[in-house]
Amino acid sequence: MIAERPSLTALLALLAAVALPADALAVDFDRDVRPILSDACFRCHGPDREARRAGLRLDTRAGAFAPRDDGRPVIVAGDTAASELARRITASDPDERMPPASEERRLSDVEIATILKWIDEGATWREHWSFAPPRRRPPPDVRLVERVRGPIDAFVQARLEREGLALSEDAFRETLVRRVTLDITGLPPTPDEIDAFLADRRPDAHERLVDRLLASPRHGERMATPWLDAARYADTSGYQTDGPRDMWRWRDWVIDAFNAGMPFDRFTIEQLAGDMLPQPTLAQRIATGFNRNHRGNAEGGIIAEEYRVEYVADRVDTTATVWLGLTLQCARCHDHKYDPITQEEFYRVFAYFNNVPEHGRAIKVGNSVPWILAPTSAQREQLEALERRLAVARDEFTGLRALAGEPSAAPASEWLFADGLVTRHATGRTGAAALFDGARVVELGDAGAFGYFDAFSVAAWVLPESTASGAVVSRTADPEYDAGWEVRLHEGRVQVNLVKRWLDDAIRVETESQLAAGEWRHVIATYDGSRVAAGVAVFIDGERVPLRVLLDELNQSFDSKEPLRVGGRGVGERFRGRIDDVRVYARALTPDDARIIATDDTLAEIVEVPAGERSAGQRLKLERAWLELDAPDTVRSAWSRMRDLVEQRAALIDSFPSVMVMEETAPRETHVLVRGRYDRPAARVESGTPACLPQLPSGVENDRLGFARWIVDPANPLTPRVTANRLWQMLFGRGIVDTVEDFGSQGSRPTHPELLDWLATELPRAGWDLKTFLRTLVTSSVYRQSSRVTPALAERDPENRLLARAPRLRLSAHMARDLALAVSGLLVERIGGPSVKPYQPPGLWKEVSGTAYERDDGEGLYRRSLYTYWKRTVPFPTMTVLDASDREWCAVRSQRTNTPLQALALLNDVTFVEAARALAGRVLAGDATDEASRAAQLFRMATGRRPGAAEVAILLDGLRRHRVTYGDRALAAALLEVGESRHDPDIDASELAAWTALANLVLNLDETITRG
Repeated sequence: MIAERPSLTALLALLAAVALPADALAVDFDRDVRPILSDACFRCHGPDREARRAGLRLDTRAGAFAPRDDGRPVIVAGDTAASELARRITASDPDERMPPASEERRLSDVEIATILKWIDEGATWREHWSFAPPRRRPPPDVRLVERVRGPIDAFVQARLEREGLALSEDAFRETLVRRVTLDITGLPPTPDEIDAFLADRRPDAHERLVDRLLASPRHGERMATPWLDAARYADTSGYQTDGPRDMWRWRDWVIDAFNAGMPFDRFTIEQLAGDMLPQPTLAQRIATGFNRNHRGNAEGGIIAEEYRVEYVADRVDTTATVWLGLTLQCARCHDHKYDPITQEEFYRVFAYFNNVPEHGRAIKVGNSVPWILAPTSAQREQLEALERRLAVARDEFTGLRALAGEPSAAPASEWLFADGLVTRHATGRTGAAALFDGARVVELGDAGAFGYFDAFSVAAWVLPESTASGAVVSRTADPEYDAGWEVRLHEGRVQVNLVKRWLDDAIRVETESQLAAGEWRHVIATYDGSRVAAGVAVFIDGERVPLRVLLDELNQSFDSKEPLRVGGRGVGERFRGRIDDVRVYARALTPDDARIIATDDTLAEIVEVPAGERSAGQRLKLERAWLELDAPDTVRSAWSRMRDLVEQRAALIDSFPSVMVMEETAPRETHVLVRGRYDRPAARVESGTPACLPQLPSGVENDRLGFARWIVDPANPLTPRVTANRLWQMLFGRGIVDTVEDFGSQGSRPTHPELLDWLATELPRAGWDLKTFLRTLVTSSVYRQSSRVTPALAERDPENRLLARAPRLRLSAHMARDLALAVSGLLVERIGGPSVKPYQPPGLWKEVSGTAYERDDGEGLYRRSLYTYWKRTVPFPTMTVLDASDREWCAVRSQRTNTPLQALALLNDVTFVEAARALAGRVLAGDATDEASRAAQLFRMATGRRPGAAEVAILLDGLRRHRVTYGDRALAAALLEVGESRHDPDIDASELAAWTALANLVLNLDETITRG
């Protein structure tokens, strides 16, 4: 018998307290029962096999209704007396009661009553709501039809009418224009824009305003800001060294994509797998930087494979959070304790991201492979123009050269010879130089960057004197640490060395065969920047030759497990260049530019050989030397022009920004990792999607591109719900599902499930067009409501979950700073470009990371906040105080707090004080002449509305007090010197200081930093 089962009267009393919709009499399993079981029972009776007790599962229909040892299930539909579950949750004996006394989580009387009633009503089972396909229901009928502008309003109004409430009236038009402008562009409207809207009395004035705002380039910047938080975008790699990286070209791609109205399904596919599309464009490859934004550890003592695994796991976590709203990372070490995701399924998704040819130890300074050059559109235009000029110059040279005939065999005495190779130490990219008759003629190399190597090509004519160890052919190295690259002859073989540290970080390959002594051979050594010996190739007289690897990712000489770190662009510290004992006769500085130098009398020997008997190598050597020294002026000038353009082209390419991207290499084996540890591989798994969701569409390859297509496939129920919910959160402060990052069993249920399903079907029906979708939201009556909180609403629905009014939202950190810059006139609006370093308190970087913060000057101080340089170990302090994400991990939920420290930052931060002074200067230089008008103008520029007479009086009273304070001209001068921008010297300093203090107050008003 059931111990202490409540009486029917007590049960009905308990059920009356259960929070169910007013029109729902029956207990719904998914809505009412599953959340209780998930919270109180799934830890021991849920998906995790290892943690499961008594072999009982309550998270699946099969487990809950399966016969037990006595032949009966723990739940007998319609019969609580026969249900073991009912007996256990109501037992008086602590040894029998569930959950057991050892668990902190206890069932309340209401929860017990809900479960019992569900069993009595037949124990109807429903799958979790978020895994079921969204159902597009027709908008419900409502009584107050005059407030319904569209389906969104009907769904919300229907719920309100069940609760005895109704939508609020529309907000004042001044409030509405400020609200929608901030929401769509992230910046406030100007007074002129407000006046234009107030004067527009057409029925569709609001819709016209929305269309104008969505077409603004500011919209892309506003949309990009939360996306950067989700993508954990930063300008440094994180961890202890936290060195800089270059990812701003990906950030700019995001802005451009939002501004161009790129459909969200394409936006998704290109970021997850743009590199795998057929013939991917540069933009599509840049897009994949989304999943290279994770942190990267560059510390010397780490185990590289451990962190490589961490990077892949981070991609799984971020992708699942952003698009699926699932806490997939909870299944990394064991089966998920609450959602139907096994550990094996985690690693099946892991396999999609496991083939990136990256290294676990990141580059300390710069981008880690794989990366690509990512020129801007302006740079591409420059390059195309240069290449057109180069083509003309090359044609001109070719024609003149053909007319000049063969070089004459000049006497040896007429040739200029090098005085000897001069080593020139340099900290830049100069390297060594060769001198001819004491005059510097040609560069011999590029000192490069310490320990990191571009893809490069070295070409040389070599004359082995014997099969013994020969001279260095070409080298750039640090003489103290012997770090750098070199191509040399060793025992008659061509050897290529790339060295960061010989102990554990180097590549060495050499040709299998020896070169014959005494014969000129044309040698080209190339390296593709891949950090592995397979990236090195050697060509002898135009043919690729077999190589043997002497040193690769594992340094066998020292029994080290550290993989190589060569590769990367080398944007860090330069080192001294040195080229020793060289027999280089032609070195390719770029693929289009080879130069001859002579270091001994070999050139004279070639000249003395009869023309018809010269080898191809000898002819080429003589040709290049002739062009440098003896050709006719017209030929030499054409050669010089062509060479100069080649150098300009190389310099331009060298200035291109780079970006880390995704790339596929040969598939790695993926294994389940015991407890998630990199060094405990278990069963091998293939890539695949969780069984609780639809499988890959037919005809789609089971690779990362196929996975990306599956993410936005119409059969996937999560992506449209999660995306629509996050956009709703952006406008209303919280999602219809409050836990925007978790749509699983432990997440919140939607407050308006029918509305969420309608939105989830509307988004793909609109072609995944986010602008169209946002237009639907912001033109609804639900969005246009007043945010005024009546006492009745405050008591009935303090968190505004029923949406009977519009929310009042404190501006995000980015918006608060941008608003101050905008209303002050300081804001510099320019889309994209490298990150900037505005004001921040001195010494923070030095104290935390040991590096100095070099503040920008000029426009870098006044760019929009999404362009602010973001250092992970020292996030920008003012925005951190104002609740900005730290960008360590993926963040999709809005955080808003209100603390005294925020007020202090808004009153004292250099940017806000300077903005107050600039705002005061705008007011004093404006058309208003009397104090009351100026005070009203100041208030309106900051808040978007005209103040009342009482508010103006308060402002003027404050102004009078500030005039007394800043009658002290020293104090006034000190205030006006804050910030780099200059003020109008024609305005009296004390007067400007008083108005600055007043503007500082207004910028800190709750109404200013709140979206009403």
